[in-house]
Amino acid sequence: MRRKTRILILCKTYPSPSAKYAETSCVAGMDEDGNLIRLYPVPFRLVTGDQQFSKWQWIEAHIERSPGDRRPESHRIGVDTISLGKALSAGDWRERRVLLDKLPVYNSFDALEKARVDSNITLGLVKPARITELLIRKAASEAWTSQEIDKLEQMQRQPSLFDDQQERMSIKRLEKVPFDFHYVYECVVEGEIKSYTHKIVDWEASQLYRNVRRQHGVNGWEAPFRDKLEIELPGKDLHFLMGTIHRFPGQWLIISLIYPPKRQNEAVQQMSLF
Repeated sequence: MRRKTRILILCKTYPSPSAKYAETSCVAGMDEDGNLIRLYPVPFRLVTGDQQFSKWQWIEAHIERSPGDRRPESHRIGVDTISLGKALSAGDWRERRVLLDKLPVYNSFDALEKARVDSNITLGLVKPARITELLIRKAASEAWTSQEIDKLEQMQRQPSLFDDQQERMSIKRLEKVPFDFHYVYECVVEGEIKSYTHKIVDWEASQLYRNVRRQHGVNGWEAPFRDKLEIELPGKDLHFLMGTIHRFPGQWLIISLIYPPKRQNEAVQQMSLF
């Protein structure tokens, strides 16, 4: 059933089509009651430009359950019904915190995976105890292949809204990031420290790569990139918004990095875990 919903955008993923994984680009957020919502697929034109909706912005639109997607949080969005609302200030986390506090937080990936098995939860916030490593690996190719463009078009096309040429040009203009990024992190599970590794597909991480590569060049981008993801963000109250892959329900990705300032005494509590 179609319904009009107000959604705070928490995630835009960078597209990563492949022969193995059909998942491309998705948007996720929360409604005013604290329910997580996945919007998939979303046309590239709505996620690639600064003039379109952004992370931490409210939108209002008609949505309906996605008939071909069994993930309960997944919805199709009426693109022509989208109206842009307030964007929450980047410098003021108080309002963002009030909203984030409506969401359940899993203190380990094990707990989130158990929620998937028991209750079919496929979107959730995980709070890692510690980031131990950022893995940077070369992607299989440095540019979109014709097969990838075809896949992206097939997955993203919204009939009667955009012509094929517009969609193809939007995809071609979007630079492919030639690296894959993974966080290695630890959580405390039943008193024991457990390590996990998950791929980061957050749009912000890929955009950071593009920015630092442009500023520092092919040989100088990695140091500032690592400073941000290995030092600055773990120094905050870092959370992962994690989501499953449509065709592979047991496989999870870090789809968004959420990093408010640490609450008072939080740093002392974290140190005591180790």
